[in-house]
Amino acid sequence: MPNTPSIPGLYLRYRIWIADMNACVTILRIFEDYISEFASLRKDGELKKSAVKFRQQFEAFRKEMDELKHEMHLQKMKLAANTREGIVIDKKLYRADNHAALKKRYYTFHKAFAGMKKEFGLINDNWAN
Repeated sequence: MPNTPSIPGLYLRYRIWIADMNACVTILRIFEDYISEFASLRKDGELKKSAVKFRQQFEAFRKEMDELKHEMHLQKMKLAANTREGIVIDKKLYRADNHAALKKRYYTFHKAFAGMKKEFGLINDNWAN
């Protein structure tokens, strides 16, 4: 990594990512309501299989989001403490705090979530017909 991000830059990045995951929680709640609505209207087996599959995916996403948000909150608090103590982040501290791994996990999560949203949308189009 040629340039180490600043503490305020990292702090703000975590705030944005946490806000994004909070929005994802809202989307999952709406998707769950959508499944419940269609399940009450239609009783076919294929719909039930899809609903079970998506509910399992939703649960996995919620667990991953909870874990990521928790780790990001801890890093935010550590960054705030570093700022109070006048500690400047360097490459060694950046690696020790595992910021790159959290970034990778967030982007992996985000890509998987986007794929699930796309898949859910296609299935919902079929359900509406």
